[in-house]
Order: sequence, then structure tokens, then C-alpha cells
Amino acid sequence: MATRTRVDAGRSARLFHALSDETRLSILQRLRFGERCVCDLTDALDAAQSRLSFHLKVLKDAGLVTDRREGRWMYYTLNSEALGELAELVEALASTPSPAERKSGCC
Repeated sequence: MATRTRVDAGRSARLFHALSDETRLSILQRLRFGERCVCDLTDALDAAQSRLSFHLKVLKDAGLVTDRREGRWMYYTLNSEALGELAELVEALASTPSPAERKSGCC
């Protein structure tokens, strides 16, 4: 997988912020198995719907999940494209920089 030479710091911060909470990580873990209704997530995580809605909004704003409405219920799914982007970001952070990238302007 090719890595980008420049990392969008703002985008990276949004992604890592979305991953920085246990509840949001639990939501993502549950969504690995497929689309889930918000009521299923509420029951599985034993969380109030208002609290869960806040966390789902953070994940959605970061682009990690998508949603769709069916009647009065919302269904959430992992966004595989955003997960791929996240994997590329982590790979770029873990890779050894080239000599040109290591060169600094001082000393």
C-alpha cells in the first residue's frame, strides 16, 4: 500500500480524536460485524441513546461511519474507505523517513 508523503494534520487529528474514546472504540468493534441499528448499539453497550448519539456523531463527522434512515431508526455502518485512510496514516507514521525527509534546516 502506498503511503502519502504529506500527512493532513487536521484530518489525522479528527481521525485520532474519534478513536480516543472507549465507547467509540466499542461502537466500531460492534460495527465490524455489519450494519447495526442504533437501538441494537444502545442495548449492546448499555448506554443511553443520547450518549450514544453523541459518540456516533463524532464517528460520523470523522467519516469512520456512515448512516442511513429507515423509518424512525438509524442504521450505522463502518466506512471502509476511511479505515483504509487510517491504515495508511498509521503506516506512514511507522515508516522510516527517507534521508530527504529527515533533513532539517538547522545545524
